[in-house]
Amino acid sequence: MRKTFPLDIEGRHRDRVVEAAKHDIRKYIQRERRKPLPDGADFWDFDCRFGPDRDTAQPIHFAAITPSIDEAVRSGAAAFHIEILARAAQRSARPEGAGRPQDGDAGTGDDATVGEGTDNDSDNGGPGGPARHG
Repeated sequence: MRKTFPLDIEGRHRDRVVEAAKHDIRKYIQRERRKPLPDGADFWDFDCRFGPDRDTAQPIHFAAITPSIDEAVRSGAAAFHIEILARAAQRSARPEGAGRPQDGDAGTGDDATVGEGTDNDSDNGGPGGPARHG
């Protein structure tokens, strides 16, 4: 998808135009993800570029698409250009020490435990609310 989305369209509210552009982008991504993967690939990766026009578009991370659109809207841009190209990719292993914490590494013990100091576990029937009888 290579497209320049105008944000100032006469007769249409700017917020609705922005939401329509985001919707078009989401539809494209969903459509690309539905395509069957070629052999040796385990997910669809997206190469993305974003900017005020085609000539000045800069590479961005896939997760930065919506924040980039929001920033363009906040800055008062009249339009934005986005390129999203799907490519099949293979996941690589995470480097040692990166990723989610292991069991036992999640905290120091100084934090309050879940449910402590709340009314969820009181004698009114537990977290689901008062006990119902009969």
